[in-house]
Parts: sequence; C-alpha cells; structure tokens
Amino acid sequence: MKIRKETGKELALDFLYDIVGGGIFAIGTHCFVSPSNIAPGGASGIAIMFNYLFNLPIGTMIFVVNVPLMILAYKYIGKGFTLRTLKSVVVSSLMLDVVVAPFFPQYVGDELLGSLFGGVITGAGLAIVFMRDSTTGGSDIAGRLIQVRWPHIPIGQAMLFFDVTVLLVSILVFGSIESGLYGLICMFVCSKVIDGIIYGMDKGTMAVIVSDKTREIAEKVMEEMERGVTLLKGVGAYSGEDKEVALCAVARSQFHRLKTIAYEVDPRAFIIVSEAGEILGEGFKDIKKD
Repeated sequence: MKIRKETGKELALDFLYDIVGGGIFAIGTHCFVSPSNIAPGGASGIAIMFNYLFNLPIGTMIFVVNVPLMILAYKYIGKGFTLRTLKSVVVSSLMLDVVVAPFFPQYVGDELLGSLFGGVITGAGLAIVFMRDSTTGGSDIAGRLIQVRWPHIPIGQAMLFFDVTVLLVSILVFGSIESGLYGLICMFVCSKVIDGIIYGMDKGTMAVIVSDKTREIAEKVMEEMERGVTLLKGVGAYSGEDKEVALCAVARSQFHRLKTIAYEVDPRAFIIVSEAGEILGEGFKDIKKD
C-alpha cells in the first residue's frame, strides 16, 4: 500500500513538472521563437517550419515528429525512457496548442530579442522537465539513436548534429541566413539556461558525497533513482575519524534529484561535483568490444 502511495505521489509530481515545464516551454516557443521565424533545432524547430509553411499547429506537429523517433526509441533504447518521454511530449504539445497558443500574444519586434528571450524561456521550461528525469524528445531521442548506430560518437555531438541539420534546413525554409544565425543564438542561450538551472552536461555528472549518513543516502539513491553507488573508505584529516565516501555517476537530467536526496537525508552533506567526459557500464553507455 505504501509503495502504491509513493508511486502515485511520484507520478503526480512528474505530471506537475511536465505541466509547469511544458507550459513555460510553450510560452517561449509560441510567444518568441515562432514569430521570429526561428527553428532552433529539435522537434520544435521542425514543427515551427511546418507551421510556417502549412499553418499547422506547432504542438501537434511536435508530437507527430516525435512519434517515429519514440517508436525507434522503444525498440533500441528502452521502455522506461520512451514512456517518460511520451508523457512529457503529450503534455507539452497540449500546453502549446490548447493553453498557450489561443490566449497568449506573440512578440513581433526585434528578432534578436525574440531569440534571446525565446532561448531563456524555453531553456527554463526544458530544465524543469529534465528535473524529473524526462525529456521532450526531439534531439535527445535522435542523439541517443545515432549513438546506438555509431557508439563512438558522444551523445552531445550526436544531438548537436541533429540540431544543426534542422537549423540549416530552416535557412532554406525561411529564405534568410539571419533566421539561422538567430536560431544559433537561441540554441546557445537555451543550453546555458538548462546547465545553469540543473547543472551538468550531456556527457554526465560525477558526484562525491561526504556525510555521516552516507549509507542512508546511498540506499535512497539506489532505491529511488536506480543508480549504483560505490562506498569508499576515507579518513578525516582533521578529526582522524574513519568515514565512508559515496561515489555516484548520473545523467545530467538526474543531478538535481541526486542533490535533493543527499540534502534530504543530511542537510550538512558535502558534495563535490565534476563533469564526466564519458560514462561506460550498466545504466549508461554499453561497453562493446570492437
């Protein structure tokens, strides 16, 4: 009974984050990015081009573009990731077409301001979705699928390749090099906002946690996040006391949750965070022999 309650609570939080994050993302896309004729990569960029050419709803097109990607993700990446992504994509698409587009005005002024504000707002919305270990599809799925086919390509580079391709196509669709340049600015600002809110890059994050309650933190991380934790033996240089240090590697979208768990268990925990260039092993990139 307790497990069911916890599951229901987590699912409710997932939807809450999706609604808030999807709503913010929808505002940035509808109010600033789309009217500036900017297609800053990903499924949303493709959807904006369809809207420009055929006047099709952006939210609906984001969903349509993601459908084939999610089918491939279900087959090659996994059921859990695909279902979480599907949930977030549906919510954000509905927020765009049903809540934001009919009622929110569009900014039709300077394109540079549109790209800057669009990048900030969409980045904030995406960061909120990432906090619950989910994504809005598009580049995230495409990047992971590219890496399945070519494992030697880092996922960050795979995502960049997909986004740049969309950006180059947008120059032809909008008939303006400036649209591509503004789209590049929007992409850059968006990525910086995401990093600033949740910390971490696509390559992964490694955290070293020093606490008097290290085992409790490790148990909660393994139970709630399904991530492995390694306990290292240590000695406090000042106190001379034996300590256990937790070492844990997580994806960028999981770091916020890891930090929250650590401070829920021990508000005085000491956490050292560093970027991991590549994470190999169970739960991350498979180690394949050439």
